[in-house]
Amino acid sequence: GIDRKIFNVGEGLVSAGGTATDVLANVPTLQVDQDGSVSLRGSSSVKILIDGRESALAGNDVTSLLQSLPANSIEKVEVITNPSSKYDAEGQTGIINIVLKKNIRTGLNGSVNTSAGSYDNYMAGLTLNYRDRKFNYFGSYNFNKRNMVGSGKTDNIFLSDTTRNYSESESSRKGNSHTVKAGFDYNMSDRTSLSFSGNLSIRDNKRIEDLDYRFYKGTVETGTSVRNSTQFEDDLGYEFNADFKHQFKRQGEELTGNASYGRDKEDGTNGFWQNYTDGRRNTERKNVTSEDGKNINLQLDYVLPFSEASKFEAGYRSQIRKSFDTQESDTLIVDKFYGRDYRISNDFDFTSAVHAIYANYQNKLTDKIGYQIGLRGEQFELKSTYISKDPDAVEKESNAKQNFFRLYPTLFLTYDVDDNGDKVQFSYSRRVQRARGWQVNPFLNVSDDLNYRQGNPNLKPEDIHSFEMSFAKTFGKVNLISSAYFNHASEVIQPFVYKIEDGRTYSRWENMTSRNLSGFEFISKVNATKDFDFTFNLNLTHIKYNANPDFEIKERKDFAYNANLTANYRFTPTFSAQMRGEYNSSRVMAQGQMNAMKGVDVALKKDVFKKKASIMLNVRDVFNTRKMNGVTETPQLVSNFERRW
Repeated sequence: GIDRKIFNVGEGLVSAGGTATDVLANVPTLQVDQDGSVSLRGSSSVKILIDGRESALAGNDVTSLLQSLPANSIEKVEVITNPSSKYDAEGQTGIINIVLKKNIRTGLNGSVNTSAGSYDNYMAGLTLNYRDRKFNYFGSYNFNKRNMVGSGKTDNIFLSDTTRNYSESESSRKGNSHTVKAGFDYNMSDRTSLSFSGNLSIRDNKRIEDLDYRFYKGTVETGTSVRNSTQFEDDLGYEFNADFKHQFKRQGEELTGNASYGRDKEDGTNGFWQNYTDGRRNTERKNVTSEDGKNINLQLDYVLPFSEASKFEAGYRSQIRKSFDTQESDTLIVDKFYGRDYRISNDFDFTSAVHAIYANYQNKLTDKIGYQIGLRGEQFELKSTYISKDPDAVEKESNAKQNFFRLYPTLFLTYDVDDNGDKVQFSYSRRVQRARGWQVNPFLNVSDDLNYRQGNPNLKPEDIHSFEMSFAKTFGKVNLISSAYFNHASEVIQPFVYKIEDGRTYSRWENMTSRNLSGFEFISKVNATKDFDFTFNLNLTHIKYNANPDFEIKERKDFAYNANLTANYRFTPTFSAQMRGEYNSSRVMAQGQMNAMKGVDVALKKDVFKKKASIMLNVRDVFNTRKMNGVTETPQLVSNFERRW
């Protein structure tokens, strides 16, 4: 499309029986790390939408939602690297839109699926659809029982006094999720339709981690420590959607609207026990947490075509997000007596709102040269209140506020090389990356007693200017898309180690530096024979973090690349295989470096019962090589880390 690449993932074998996270990991140009964080062109600051909207079911953690959403419910994934002004300006490198399946066949039809995997992973789902001339009724239920087994290492070397803390961990993330979707479409007339739908998500999580520490002074071991932590969470989310569409008599002229409301509530308990052999006092802690989030979306879009090549688009959107988080933390004082720790017993009230209007105009300068110009205006408001539960606190509340209006222009120029669909396109857009919930929440995270983390309610949004030149061409059986791109981001948000005390690091999210990202992307789909095809993706990136003496950051620049290959072979019309391999090179961060990561997945599929059913087998990370590791470097600390699942 003029502003997107569309990947039909419904037939992907290596992600069958998995989740949305597995699907995204198999989309060219996307990378997914060991914690499920999705990156586009090397940046995890990407906006993820479901059916064109942020899902209220995600709350403040879209990663957990993706890890519970079944892969078989996804029809296609749209990667929009330079979105037009019709879309939210948020997302440093663009937007990923996950489009869910929606049946359009008449009569009563449906499907059922089930899967089982190693480490006690199970999934099952049922989808039903009934359509007649006026109504279309649809519903689905999916169950997902998952268990992620993992391990990790951290090696902290403190440069000031040559002390060293080394730890190894074993962990498990277990969870059950139930997701229900139901709704109907009503065709009021041949030109007007209404849709109503609702989603319900019930999830629980159990996270267990065992940490073994060794402490050194120089090369001499001074003590050890054992730490056990557990976390239990119950999550309930629901959302309601109402959609309206009216097509006018003029071909292509239409008015669409959406109103949606969603809520996500999560209650949890977590605690840890840590014993030392070097004379330090043993510690125990119990936390009770609660998160309550609400999401409101109002949207109206209008399209007016003037000719086959010319059209005007305009619209309005308001999105309001509210959340209230609370935490009570008790720590062991003596024997079995616990006392309230008021440093981290507090409430956090957060509200953000984006009100936007936009306009786009598309036309042709000549038979071969087309253009689209757009402008989006967004009024952004953020209010947060940090409320202490300490009865002796002098200041009970701490407030933060942001309120500003910005214009986000977009420009697309397209040159049709020939009549076969080959084209060259240039695009520009101004974008923004706003801080996420956990990045502004000032709660002190003490889940790791030696590495405390904290949000920052005064974070400024990142400001991004993005340029891209792309070329699309078809050579017989070869489909090729190549892109050269550059974007500049200021006020880049990253964690900063601001203090080291008693062998413990304190880090906080900060606007640390500015960054230039440039690169070349190559995607090719080759239908080599009637039974064999493959898709190849190569992304070359040059990244530069500019110096900032306020955070003792020196200029850092690096060249990185990632490549993946997905191959499909059909042995017979009903028996096929798929293999996917990927390699991500090392890349720099503002304070350190991520090391290279690689992996291979394979799958087999056999259709049975005249292709009304199929049986699939897949193995992910065949050679057990996928692991995330790297190093964080500051003037006070060198920290090597490794995590894998």
